[in-house]
Amino acid sequence: MRVLGVDPGLTRCGVGVVEGVAGRPLTMLGVGVVRTPADAELGRRLVAVEQGIEQWLDEHRPECVAVERVFSQHNVRTVMGTAQASAVAMLCAARRGIPVALHTPSEVKAAVTGSGRADKAQVGAMVTRLLRLDAPPKPADAADALALAICHIWRAPAQNRLQQAVALHASKGRTA
Repeated sequence: MRVLGVDPGLTRCGVGVVEGVAGRPLTMLGVGVVRTPADAELGRRLVAVEQGIEQWLDEHRPECVAVERVFSQHNVRTVMGTAQASAVAMLCAARRGIPVALHTPSEVKAAVTGSGRADKAQVGAMVTRLLRLDAPPKPADAADALALAICHIWRAPAQNRLQQAVALHASKGRTA
């Protein structure tokens, strides 16, 4: 499975591509950040994020896009920009028919480090170890994007089985 992880943000949108399957060593295929100038008009910034995501989709052809689920923050302005960048990433994937999965920050931290309360340094260290890198990807947004992709690769099989079980249970309820 090849997954594009997206850590959404208007100033720095982390992107990372990981390939592999649960239980086997994973491979990083690319990592980076889509940047927009903080002083640019919002519409232009969103277009720049879209163009950056589209380039990553063209270059890496992922089977799935994993995006960090936006959670409520104290700073409304920050959460709005994050939500807008998140929506752009989801739109780019949906336009191509690529499935999108949303993962919460604590879910990603728990999957990668074993603790949903891990800090950025711990996430970066585990991403480095899991992908056998020489150093943690910089900035942290890039490491977070890789962590999202890893989380999805590891959790997708279980999530798919749960969805199938729910669908089977629902279909049995209709036929009874």
